[in-house]
Amino acid sequence: MEISTVKANDTVIAVIKSDEILIGDVQSALDFVATVRYETGCDRIILPKSAVCEDFFDLKTRLAGEILQKFINYYVKIAIIGDFTRYTSKSLKDFIYESNQGKDIFFLPDEKSAIEKLSMN
Repeated sequence: MEISTVKANDTVIAVIKSDEILIGDVQSALDFVATVRYETGCDRIILPKSAVCEDFFDLKTRLAGEILQKFINYYVKIAIIGDFTRYTSKSLKDFIYESNQGKDIFFLPDEKSAIEKLSMN
């Protein structure tokens, strides 16, 4: 995992690059948040979709809800970036839409839009 930071609108955002899955369960999500906070002090994170296990995107597993609740509990805003168009589940599309209407969790196409969203709130 490579962590860099960007500053936009007086907000510092951690940008994660990784070739491996970093979040596969609730514990790995908590470890991830702790590592990013320790190394950068950031509470806003951009994470590539490829660093999240596929089960996360199958809402029947409840993994997305459990993991994202941890981000909320620890006051961490996250933007997961990538191509979500390949998912055909209506419930997942609705989940992504609703998340993007909020202020804490976003599913966006690229880093530029993620920086824009995370630096607004």
